[in-house]
Amino acid sequence: MSKILYEVYKNDIKDSESAMYGKWYARLKSIETLSLTRLAKHIAEHGSVFTEDVVEGVLKKFKTCLIEMLLDSKKVKIAGLGTFYLTAECTKGGADKEEDFNVNQHLTALHIRFLPDQAAEDNISSREFIKKAEFVNVKALLSNGSSEEDGTGTQQGSGTQGSGSGTQGSGSGTQQGGSQQGSGSSNPDPEDGDGN
Repeated sequence: MSKILYEVYKNDIKDSESAMYGKWYARLKSIETLSLTRLAKHIAEHGSVFTEDVVEGVLKKFKTCLIEMLLDSKKVKIAGLGTFYLTAECTKGGADKEEDFNVNQHLTALHIRFLPDQAAEDNISSREFIKKAEFVNVKALLSNGSSEEDGTGTQQGSGTQGSGSGTQGSGSGTQQGGSQQGSGSSNPDPEDGDGN
């Protein structure tokens, strides 16, 4: 069975809220990043009737068309997966008046966001997704020792939410040291409103 790797770390950032400083949290660790070619090979090897080159071609076309649709003010919903959409990041101070707002001056970035599908049969929102996951502490894995969870360093269907896990539909999506951290603001639900 697939397992999600995590490590426990101490918050030593003195600028953080006093309630968070010195506390211990979990952050997820990735073992590798699959290229599009390797993902296509993986799909082709899973009983697909399509060869690796055909799968890769479709994925490349999907990427091109996804970007095209997003830049045309459209959201793209993949049933069973989720919705891709854009949000805007503006300068911290913004414009003093509506008529003073200038896209070239005040708009600093566009972010591609993703909101997981929350339909009952395909729900992969954060609260449901965590129930499907099995977790392994990297420290226990590296030491080949036992842990307090169940003697193998594995925890089924539980984990730390919130700290270091990112927030759906918000944040800049930056990734540091295996943990996802969000900054900025956006509309968390692409189906409601236009985002920001």
